[in-house]
Amino acid sequence: MAERKRLSARDWTDAAVVALAEGGIGAVAVEPLATRLGTTKGSFYWHFANRDALLAAALESWERTDTEEVIALVAAEPDPRTQLHTLLTLAVGGRDGQRGGRVELALLATRDHPLVAPVLARVTARRIDYVARLFGGLGLPPDEARRRGLLAYSAYLGHAQLTQAAPDTVPGGADLAAYVDATIGLLTTSS
Repeated sequence: MAERKRLSARDWTDAAVVALAEGGIGAVAVEPLATRLGTTKGSFYWHFANRDALLAAALESWERTDTEEVIALVAAEPDPRTQLHTLLTLAVGGRDGQRGGRVELALLATRDHPLVAPVLARVTARRIDYVARLFGGLGLPPDEARRRGLLAYSAYLGHAQLTQAAPDTVPGGADLAAYVDATIGLLTTSS
């Protein structure tokens, strides 16, 4: 009999985030995840007290990787316009490990869940505030920067929805850069 790899809490958490992206919070279930990971439920209970603890860890991981790590990556760029370009490219084109908005859409469907609601509210506010700061860095007054940050985030969610519902309608590959440039042009043009 082959020896099983000893799984970590991180292995379970990563699998739970993938399950969130694929099927929402209902897909974060111990037995199917154990099967996916090639282990038993006992491994799960070694690391987590219950399913809610795993869901909380998955939400924390998603917030860190798809918000805080993206912001840190973008902040390393030299100026607000380049930062905005990088952010939009990552948001609509994805990056290694990013799920292209699928987790957000799944969480929006269960936004009233007691574990989901505070995380979703915090992530949404953080993202809109960050994008508004980028627009502020381009010289827009605070109210206008906030309005455009909200508009940019709304466009991102719409793009995520289109990517899921009609993937052939969204640009990719060589067309992605032109799409991002056009979007930035629209969002930065004087009103």
